[in-house]
Amino acid sequence: MNLEEWRRRAGRLKAETYALYLAYGDPRVPLHAKLFAALVVAYAFSPIDLIPDPIPVLGYLDDLVLIPLGVALAVRLIPEEVLSESRQRAREMVERGEGPVSRAAAAVIVALWLALAVLAASVVARWVRG
Repeated sequence: MNLEEWRRRAGRLKAETYALYLAYGDPRVPLHAKLFAALVVAYAFSPIDLIPDPIPVLGYLDDLVLIPLGVALAVRLIPEEVLSESRQRAREMVERGEGPVSRAAAAVIVALWLALAVLAASVVARWVRG
């Protein structure tokens, strides 16, 4: 697969994620689908990754595996009519260069990393004290 194919796939994934963003606010979408789609969208648009990109191999795991799998599952949970309408609106968003950013998801990820840092510090402190 060449670089241009990867770019096309990334563009389709971005458009599908925007479509999910638009769809989860629709009243015709079941609650469980809304919750899952909101989770996927929040993570996908978060400016901070759960696994930072500089970590070799694992850093891109969420971008290459977790987000596409989450999008694929969320798309299956949303009614086709809603998804079709949302895809059209998403195409228009992409053409205008618009898109959401999830600051709430970023805050949750920062909190998770801080909690892990505190946990690691307490484990090291106990180990040092012997």
